[in-house]
Amino acid sequence: MKAPGPQIKDVLESVIDEMVAKGIYWSEATSQFEKLFILRVLQQTNGNLSRAAETMGIHRNTLSKKIREYDIQKKRRS
Repeated sequence: MKAPGPQIKDVLESVIDEMVAKGIYWSEATSQFEKLFILRVLQQTNGNLSRAAETMGIHRNTLSKKIREYDIQKKRRS
């Protein structure tokens, strides 16, 4: 049986330690996290805003606002 990988808490603590050591501000850290999280969920849901918002546990309008705020380019489905 393989040993379990690192827990999310351990990974986050490592990333946070590195960010603090590099002097990254709270606002930059939170905005980068939000943007990357949104991009990943949009990728997972093939750009479907309703499914992405549901996956994230937020309202679709909130997601749309964040997409505009971070200037995220949505890929059109073919």
